[in-house]
Amino acid sequence: MAVSPEHRDRDEVEFEVLAALADRAEEGMSVLELRAAVDADIDRLEPALGDLKDAGLIEVESNGDGVVLYPADGVVADPEDLDDEGPSVLEIIRDRFGF
Repeated sequence: MAVSPEHRDRDEVEFEVLAALADRAEEGMSVLELRAAVDADIDRLEPALGDLKDAGLIEVESNGDGVVLYPADGVVADPEDLDDEGPSVLEIIRDRFGF
């Protein structure tokens, strides 16, 4: 899955967190799983999570064993919206060369 276009201009670490959560939107991720998925140490990850929570872009649930993070509604892009971004590079080349 992909992050909605309106959320792609966030800080690099925040965007990586949103992208990782979008990929696992149904099951969510623990902080440990996020640390493994995002190329940032805990000193950069923790403030990013706080900022995303304050902005209402992530949801945090306690499941008894730990904390699970999910993307908030509207963070994960609708696949139909992504198709409207125009032709891909491959389609442009095919059209130009008549393939």
